[in-house]
Order: sequence, then C-alpha cells, then structure tokens
Amino acid sequence: MCGFIGVIGAESAVREIYDGLIAIQHRGQDAAGIITYDGRFHVEKGEGLVRDIFTEGSFERLKGRIGVGHVRYPTVGSGGAEDAQPFTVNFPFGIVMAHNGNVANYDQLRGSLAEEGRRHLYSGCDVEVVLNVFANALAREARDGFTVQALHESIRAVYRSVRGAYSVVGFIAGHGLFAFRDPYGIKPIAIGRKGAAFAVASESVPLTTLGYELLPLGSPGELLFVDLDGQVSRERIEEGKSHPCLFEYVYFARPDSYIEGVSVYRARIRMGERLAGKFRTMGLRADVVIPVPDSARTAAMAMAQALGMPYREGLVKNRYVGRTFIMANDGERKRSVRHKLNTIDEEFRGQEVLLVDDSIVRGNTSKKIIQLARAAGAKRVLFASTAPPLTHPCVYGIDMSTRREFVARDRTHAEVAKEIGADAVIYQDLADLEGAVGAGEPKIGRFCNACFSGRYPTGDITPEMLLSIERERDTSRIES
Repeated sequence: MCGFIGVIGAESAVREIYDGLIAIQHRGQDAAGIITYDGRFHVEKGEGLVRDIFTEGSFERLKGRIGVGHVRYPTVGSGGAEDAQPFTVNFPFGIVMAHNGNVANYDQLRGSLAEEGRRHLYSGCDVEVVLNVFANALAREARDGFTVQALHESIRAVYRSVRGAYSVVGFIAGHGLFAFRDPYGIKPIAIGRKGAAFAVASESVPLTTLGYELLPLGSPGELLFVDLDGQVSRERIEEGKSHPCLFEYVYFARPDSYIEGVSVYRARIRMGERLAGKFRTMGLRADVVIPVPDSARTAAMAMAQALGMPYREGLVKNRYVGRTFIMANDGERKRSVRHKLNTIDEEFRGQEVLLVDDSIVRGNTSKKIIQLARAAGAKRVLFASTAPPLTHPCVYGIDMSTRREFVARDRTHAEVAKEIGADAVIYQDLADLEGAVGAGEPKIGRFCNACFSGRYPTGDITPEMLLSIERERDTSRIES
C-alpha cells in the first residue's frame, strides 16, 4: 500500500509534490522518489523518509511544471532503492509512472514482456510491468503521433493484461498528465484543481493540505488526462463496479481523508459505536478504555462514549518510530513496538483495561502491548479489534502476511486471546464493519473484504497466484 501524487501546471511541481508526499508519508516509509520534466527528465530517489531524501538542492534540480512523486511500502520486490518509484521509459515519447496496488500476475507478465516484447525490467517492482505493458501499447497505437484516442487504447491494453488492483498516475513527456484506476476501484484515488494546476493523489489529504479543490472521483475503469494547456478529458475506458478496500478505512488512510466520498474519521466513529454493541452482547465489563495509538484512537473514543466508560490515553507513542505494520519483517516490528510505545502506569495499575486497536494481524504486536499493560499493573486486559479476524492474504497491495502467519486463522476467538495473552478478544463483525463504512456513502454497494472473507472481487485470483505471491513475500523477508 503506497502513496503517490502527480501534479501538472504548478509553478514548481516539485514543491507541491514534496509537501504532498509529506502528507502521505504514512502510506510508505521504505523509499521515495520524484521525477519532474521541463524538456528533460529530472530524477531523485532514495531509501528512507521523504524529509531525509530530498533537500533544498533537490528543489533546484527537479525543475518543471509537471511531475510525479511516490512513497513506497514494498509488496513485490526487495524494497531497495532499485524498486523506488516512479519509473520511466524513454520510448515512446518518454513516460513516467507510479502506482498504488499490486499486480497479481506479475511473474507471468514479466516473462511475456521479456519473450514477446523484448523488454528487460530493471527492478522487481510491479509498476514497471504496468509501465511496459502501457508503453508497448502506446508505441503501437501512436505510430503517427500522440492522440488521446491512442492513450485510451493503451489503457484498454493494460486492462486486458494486468490482473490485481491498482490506481496509477503518470505523465507523457511533451503531452500531459494521466491517471486511471482498475475496473474494480479497489485502490483509492483523489483528484483536485487549484487555479491552472491539477493534481492526482492516492488519498484526498495531500490535495486538501495543498489547497486543491477536490473534483468528482474517478470511476472504476476511468481515465483522466490533462494536457499541457490545462484541457481535461475524462473517459470511462471499461465498465466496472467500485469495491473499495475496507482496510483503508480501518488502518491505512489518515482520519482527515475521504475515500470514495466517505469520511475516514466518521467511519471510525461508527466502527467504535458498533464495536461497543458487540462488547455489550458478550456480557463483558472493564474499568477504562485505552486506545492503541494512532489509528484506533477515534474508534476507541466512540466506543468509550457509547459504553459510558472512561477514556484514557494510557499508551504514549514515540512519533519518531514508524508504523510497525508496514515494516519490512517481523523482527523489525517486534523491536520497534517497545521503542514506539510506553505506558502511563497510573492508567493501568489495578484496572480492568479494555485496549482498542485497529486490527490483529500476526498477533506479535498485540502480545507485546498486552505485556506492557500487565507490566504497568493492569488487573485484567481485554483486547478489542475494530476489524474482523484477518485470515486471508491480500493480493491487492497490502503485505499483510501469508496464510500461515495470521494469528486468527484456524483459531477460535478464545484461542487467539490465549495466544496474545489477553483475558478476552472482541472482534468487529464483518457486517458491522461494512455498515460502519457504507453508512457514509450509500452508493457504495460492495467492498473488497478479501482479507476477512477470502472472496477476491476481481474473480481471477487463482491458487497458483496466491502461492506465487506468498513465495515472493517469503523471499523478500528472508533477504531483508
């Protein structure tokens, strides 16, 4: 699950992109990159956080009124600097591309590009596959020069070939900025305008932070193209139905973002209210509600209010330690939990504590937090998750474990509680989670809930693909 922003028509695209990437740093901490264009490409990429990669000198080097930036969280590839986005090809025209998502048939496409397209890939990053499929098609469709119709046909070629979920932004040198999303609309996208400038991002918050007016969302299967004169065209290339990712609302998106027109903040309030109802039906009690910061804080406050229980900030987060969920391997996550969180012992001592977190994935982080609570003197520790049990791997861009790593897989709730050291575990029901999110936008008929249900909405995820993705992730973790 990565973050991107593309800008056209800004006086200094790099400054807009840099500020936008800072606003979506939560979507990727592994690497970042920016490519701009002013008659030639200007590229800067590196491993680490945005503020550590780009300097004042970067603003001088990365010239131009058009550009694309990206923050990376690896799902395919080693996660090193060679996999940092955006990527570029010099033919036809010169194309730059970045994406958020995951190509499920990556291995197959990489092989066919080498054998049939005679295209050698420089990295293990799946957006390079999308870029080369697109470039092959555009070279064929634009033999007599670039046209918007040739662009349309090239996107159709991507839809015919690329499986998985993806939202994409890029630009074609000398012609303009483009953006499109897969026909299932699993990955979010936001579009904005500020004067003569347009921007596209992987969620709304970087655009509103930069003062862009949000425009209507791109439909699944829709292409947006903005030329160098600021002329906008939008075309539905392929019919599709939106299946937004539920986990965006649970964890990944910032609370001040809107995804598919739904306020993430309001959705998390409703998650907490519905989880309070589940708590009551289980006949449980506690003295105090304490959130696991930061993404569970909103739901925990709403849950405490609905239950009429005190809400306390008993866990203090070190802001200089990144999000443990998106760290490269389990050892790194375990080490970071103790560096990341510290207890205010007075809030735990002698109390029956209800801890609220966004989800329970592998269980290691939850176990460490519960150990902290008990060490601080908690008499009893209940653990609530605003998400249902995670039991199936995501093939659409979230590196949330192989099947055998999920703590909830093939375990009862009581067995999960025992495994993580809690006195009880309270999980949100899937119907309640979908209701909490969907109440903000009744037009959303369906969600991607594959990580909870095992039902992959694209309908083309084979057992062989699942095994291939698991092998790739296992290899990446060993190498890291």
